[in-house]
Amino acid sequence: MRNPDLLTQFNVPAWLTPDHLSGMQRGIEKESLRMQANGFLSQTDHPRALGSALTHPHITTDYSEALIELITPPFSHPQQALDFLRQLHVVVQQNLPEGETLWPLSMPCMLDKDENNIPLARYGASHLGQFKTLYRRGLGVRYGRRMQTIAGVHYNVSFPDQLFAAWQQHSSTPVDLQQLGLQDYRSERYFGLIRNFLRLAPLVVYLLGASPSVCACFLSGRQHNLQPLVSGTMYLPEATALRMGRLGYQNSAQRGLGIHYNNMQDYIRGIEQAIHTPYQAFSELGLDDQNGEPLQINDHVLQIENEYYSPIRPKQIPQSGETPAQALKKRGVAYIELRAVDINPYSDIGIDLTSACFLEVVALYALLQDSPAIDDREQDCIDHNLIKVVDQGRKVNLSLTTPEGEYLFKPWARQQLEHMQAIAKLMDQGMQQPVYQAALQVMGKRLEHVEQTLSAQVLSDTVTAGGSWRFGHALASRYASQQVEQQLQPEQQQYFSQIAEQSWQAQAQLEQQQQGDFKTYLAPYRQNHAVLATSPKEHV
Repeated sequence: MRNPDLLTQFNVPAWLTPDHLSGMQRGIEKESLRMQANGFLSQTDHPRALGSALTHPHITTDYSEALIELITPPFSHPQQALDFLRQLHVVVQQNLPEGETLWPLSMPCMLDKDENNIPLARYGASHLGQFKTLYRRGLGVRYGRRMQTIAGVHYNVSFPDQLFAAWQQHSSTPVDLQQLGLQDYRSERYFGLIRNFLRLAPLVVYLLGASPSVCACFLSGRQHNLQPLVSGTMYLPEATALRMGRLGYQNSAQRGLGIHYNNMQDYIRGIEQAIHTPYQAFSELGLDDQNGEPLQINDHVLQIENEYYSPIRPKQIPQSGETPAQALKKRGVAYIELRAVDINPYSDIGIDLTSACFLEVVALYALLQDSPAIDDREQDCIDHNLIKVVDQGRKVNLSLTTPEGEYLFKPWARQQLEHMQAIAKLMDQGMQQPVYQAALQVMGKRLEHVEQTLSAQVLSDTVTAGGSWRFGHALASRYASQQVEQQLQPEQQQYFSQIAEQSWQAQAQLEQQQQGDFKTYLAPYRQNHAVLATSPKEHV
């Protein structure tokens, strides 16, 4: 085993001050399944009082009509984002049908034997609305609807331009980066963050993973290596986050794409190639059903860009008519989306201040570290390490792999947290309160005492409760009771009522203004700009 001291060296740049972080922003996207009183997935429509899922800026749906997604605006303090997320939970819970609650785990609640009873999200009669539903139909055809019921938290972080401007001016900045404009320089640094976050993903999954078990109904028709835990619940004894592993969002067609985040141009080129490259396994599924209705947007490796699964994504807010890749190409990276985050069942909103602050420390640490390019050998190691921590993260003497050899997980993780201390101290100076150092203290205890990890607690409480459903149902009922009783401020209530009504008006306007039929609208997305591929390896 290698000495972990040889793995990384890190010092906070001497020029960096808390003022450089002033203007840092963060936002949260959180998914939740709606569950009926009997424990099964809701079969009702998205509640009308919550507004249009197509146009509401904060309350929408993900894959299923029963999979609500809550989106906060960006805020200058993590607690503000959490407070807004809690307001959204209150609004949703108070407008759910009688007996429905929000399932508080990442792995789903009870699912029917027939996965066609997992209802696709519906967005109305506009071409855009039909397109969004068709995309979800395609996902179900390609990967199965059960996989799409997995829920998680996405934590979005952006750093202010004055940080990048000061960094670029610093004398140690490489000459080739000094010559870039601020937009391109910022994007280069964000891509360095992404590469380092991928290297750090085992630490994040170990500390925040909370899906070591799953209802047996989720595994119907799937090959797996899980073991019985209690009646109706399956698990792996040392697992941390099954959501992030082979049972989660996986796409075999994507594995050979060779997208390593080494620079934005290659990343965009790889994504666009996948969007325009047919894939034989998806072609064999058919584009339309026997009635001539579309089954999937196209038969390409990716129907659209969002189908590319990754623990982290570079993001730019698209303007009207832009794809995410076009937005990145024009305006560079605006923020990064951290996606390797399970729902924390011990928080009524799925994430707490400790996790939020830890993720921000990780993001800044990953940004400031040296970040060499990732080649195919290292990418294989990154993929292998992630699966290993997902399946065996709490194993004693767990080892990870680099192209140079193996090393023990715990000494490496301990070293990373030690390096992050200086980052947390700097961030606390800017916030004028020790929230970031406190978060690292909690994470240090989870590292040293495996029973304090979220995954270990979930397993213990699942056994005590008598199964995943009983454990989740008890928490869901408790949180629902709290949220139903909580009163929003009058101005908050008025805001959410108005924005819900405005969203319906916006949807109606889209439906009234559109021209032509949906198949004409769909046609450009079915055009091929690459040779038909017979295996993922041909997409490199």
